[in-house]
Amino acid sequence: MAPNGVVSDKSLIVSFGEMLIDFVPTVSGVSLAEAPGFLKAPGGAPANVAIAVSRLGSKASFIGKLGDDEFGHMLADILKQNGVSGDGILFDQGARTALAFVTLRADGEREFMFYRNPSADMLLTPEELNLDLIRSAKVFHYGSISLIVEPCRSAHLKAMEVAKESGALLSYDPNLRLPLWPSADEARKQILSIWDKADIIKVSDVELEFLTGSNKIDDETAMKLWRPNLTLLLITLGEKGSMYYTKYFHGSVDAFHVNTVDTTGAGDSFVGALLCKIVEDPTILENESKLREVLKFASACGAITTTKKGAIPALPTEAEVLALINGA
Repeated sequence: MAPNGVVSDKSLIVSFGEMLIDFVPTVSGVSLAEAPGFLKAPGGAPANVAIAVSRLGSKASFIGKLGDDEFGHMLADILKQNGVSGDGILFDQGARTALAFVTLRADGEREFMFYRNPSADMLLTPEELNLDLIRSAKVFHYGSISLIVEPCRSAHLKAMEVAKESGALLSYDPNLRLPLWPSADEARKQILSIWDKADIIKVSDVELEFLTGSNKIDDETAMKLWRPNLTLLLITLGEKGSMYYTKYFHGSVDAFHVNTVDTTGAGDSFVGALLCKIVEDPTILENESKLREVLKFASACGAITTTKKGAIPALPTEAEVLALINGA
């Protein structure tokens, strides 16, 4: 047992960043203004990853700040109900829990409008971090939204540094949300500012284009994002599958074809599945056939997540994933 009662467990996956509530229109394919009503859908990419991990049977913890309000306590309860440790959750007395209004277009893609001025997640300070929890992580996972403003940016950098010093694998999914950044240039600069710290990076095809300035999705473009520090670079292509790059090999894996209702959380589900499997067997990062099996599993997780509205209710169990793989 580490100090402060934190279980020291080298199979723990710690997710750092924001948790918020998405308000999703009750009908698909309408603008926010046209929506007759909204449903509450808990979200925030790092929190989704933590719940994805827990639902697949691995150990997960979340570090982030919520408002000391009804919504903040509701989100903390959702993490706990889903088996995610709350040792890293803090509540801010002065700021509200972040909200996002999300429209689902007719094609299942999303548009966002955020209420964060400032929201509690932006106010996490380095001094408030649960360092013992960070030190006990086998994998430390984060996004880029926590880099946008101080003091959360400093907390994010400190948490990464402590995790790295303690031997954790660093996992980064930038999760680009352009409306939250002061400008596209600033977003690109800050997202890339921590690129050489991560061991594993996952980007979407849209993020690949944004970060490289190239509209080609090929090996040459992907390699612009390769750095010597990386163990694994992944590019997800939605229904076209994913591309993978390591120091030793590279290739692509097909997607599973399902009836897509809502793409929210699919990337988080994919990442959660990948991280679970890496914690179980780190050698997959050096063995191409093992890695391809894992990416097939992660791809099935992502696909299942698109078949229901909202991220968290749609995150699958291992049995559901195996049923899709074996039935395919």
